[in-house]
Formats: sequence, C-alpha cells, structure tokens
Amino acid sequence: MKGSPKVIEALNAGLTIELTAINQYFIQAKMCQNWALHILGAKHYQESIGEMKHAEWLIDRILFLEGVPEIARYDVIRVGDDVKTQFEYDLALETKGVNAYRDAIQLCHEENDPGTRDLLDRILVQSEEHVDWLESQLELIEKIGIQNYLMSQMGPHKEDDH
Repeated sequence: MKGSPKVIEALNAGLTIELTAINQYFIQAKMCQNWALHILGAKHYQESIGEMKHAEWLIDRILFLEGVPEIARYDVIRVGDDVKTQFEYDLALETKGVNAYRDAIQLCHEENDPGTRDLLDRILVQSEEHVDWLESQLELIEKIGIQNYLMSQMGPHKEDDH
C-alpha cells in the first residue's frame, strides 16, 4: 500500500529518535551497572529495549507504506557522565520525541492515514509516560539529594541483570 511521502518522512523522523534513544539508554545502562547502580541500570536497559520495539513498529509501518526505513540517521547521542545529567539528556530526547509524534499524528489526520495515526498514538503514550518518569526522578533528586537517590538505585547485583 503506497503511503504518503510526508507520512513516511515523519515515520523516519521518529525512527531517528528511537535509534538514538536505543543507543543512549543502552550505554547509560552499562554505565549505571558499572557504578553499581543496578536498579537504575536495569531501568535504562528496559527503556532501551522499549525503544527497540518502537523502532521495529516504525520500520514495519514504513515498509508497509512502501517506504525505505532510514536506519543510518541518528541524532546526537548524549550520554552524560553522571545520573542527573543522563536524566536531563533523556528528558530532552523524550520531549523531542513527544513533540515529533504529536506533529506526526496531526499530519496523519491531514493525510487521512488512521492506521499510522493509531501506531503513533501508542508510541506517544509510552513516550509521555517516560517523560513523566524522568521528570519524577529529577524532582526526587531535588527533594532527597543526589546521594540518597543514588543509594536507592544500588540494589543487589544479579548475574542476569541487564
């Protein structure tokens, strides 16, 4: 089914954000595990996997619409050398994604593509939930201090912990 070139471009823009997030969250997971912040490391790892699912959905939809997934496009991957900075970089990336998905959903309405709009609605909701979680973590750091926050993220190390 031939899709709108504008919708395909919007899907590829979303794919760029998701591919960037996969890498950003994965390296943050590894860094947190290295810092013995096993709970937070596991959370970053799960977020990376979630972004991989989003990328898969976007690729599948682009192919369905007879487009070409642009998998070599990345935004700047911002890692951060401490947890608070990582959260700030993640919040900026997720907020960019939320805004991009909102614009793409509007475009889908204009281009009469309810199937793509439904897919983007699902990704948008999950992205908004991640924004909310990140905002909560930054507020928590402000309330209890970074040292107390970091202590709460240590947890036991597990061999299969990712």
